[in-house]
Amino acid sequence: MRNLAVLSADEGLNEMIRSACREFDDEFTPAFRADAASFVQYLNYELPEIDIVHYSSHSVDVTAAFEAIKNDRWLHYGGSIVIYEDHNEHELLERFRGVNLIALIPRDRTPIYLPRALSVLYLNRSILFQRDIHALLQANLQGVFVMNNDPFDAATYANLISNFLYNSNLLSLDQKYDFNSALVELLVNAIEHGNCGVTYEEKRAFLADNVDIMALIRSKNEDPRIARRRVRLHYRITPERSSFQIQDEGAGFDWRAHLERPQGADDLHGRGIMIASHFLSALRYNEVGNEVSFEVEHLRNEANSVPRVFESTQEETFEDGEAVFRQGDHSSHIYYIVAGKFDIYANGKRISTLTPADIFLGEMSFLLSNRRSATVVASGRGTLLKLSKEAFIHAIKEEPHYGIFLARLLAQRLQQLHDFTI
Repeated sequence: MRNLAVLSADEGLNEMIRSACREFDDEFTPAFRADAASFVQYLNYELPEIDIVHYSSHSVDVTAAFEAIKNDRWLHYGGSIVIYEDHNEHELLERFRGVNLIALIPRDRTPIYLPRALSVLYLNRSILFQRDIHALLQANLQGVFVMNNDPFDAATYANLISNFLYNSNLLSLDQKYDFNSALVELLVNAIEHGNCGVTYEEKRAFLADNVDIMALIRSKNEDPRIARRRVRLHYRITPERSSFQIQDEGAGFDWRAHLERPQGADDLHGRGIMIASHFLSALRYNEVGNEVSFEVEHLRNEANSVPRVFESTQEETFEDGEAVFRQGDHSSHIYYIVAGKFDIYANGKRISTLTPADIFLGEMSFLLSNRRSATVVASGRGTLLKLSKEAFIHAIKEEPHYGIFLARLLAQRLQQLHDFTI
């Protein structure tokens, strides 16, 4: 069961949300809040990974709710589904910069699109709800997303994979948005030009009389043969980079012509490949143009955000081979990993390496008031925030929900340790 925090005072919309959740049995349980203060309190103490916000609810101060999320991205690492009315989607995307957005859904499309967004979450819950799984498993992740021939699916999957890479500390916030922009462009190209067969000339003529290209795509999907086509996004995530491959089921398109065609300042289309080539590396198309592959480089052992309550803490730098602490030392500090890699030695044997993805270092003996059970040595240059018990307790007194987050993090690590040893 996964709790969904819902900020909405619209009972009609709330019933739509309940109905969508019922399609997944007990997987999603909505917890409704009608005001921003109780909604933020629920986020802080229950730490749900997903929330749903009715942005156009005039009786609710949704701006305050989103400011709370933006001000503490490190803690609120889940995703938001925003249901809106009478707003421009592009303006909303800019307004929600700094929020892990999953999907933007017009209110009148909620019965159609909300179940589809929840379905994406449900089908991919094995990795998308795991903030640190790549570090905990010490393994590469790979798989494939299969999406419908609809730009809504393309945007939802692009948001999910972008959020996952950011939440896993593999991309900075700016990298996340650049990668997301490029990924959306390529996925929509696969739907629009690949599966739907929309030509450059056809799109130009349509946009001369219409604003929304989605209307053309929907009309193409009225043909059952086109509607049955799918787009596949293959992914492979390693510590150094992520590699992707997008395949559509169309006849292909002339990607060379798009690369060679000069872009005018007033062009409303034809920019997808240029955007992708600017933000992504190793961009390659197959001969016929129905498959594109590309890569994105990750942060190199560097945290993309620091918990707000720790921002004033002085950083400490460790050079290669320098010990942070040694086995048997008294435990008086916990360390937040800002950058670098740190080797863990027990009884003279290296047992693991920690990076910013592991968040904390030395938390077990710190919390249990035991002597250090291992020696920690910097592998290359590294940076830590050194937090005394007094400073850590003061931070938790200031923001008590940080204590809950740390407890959950420790529980997850103990569960992983248990799973690996049984």
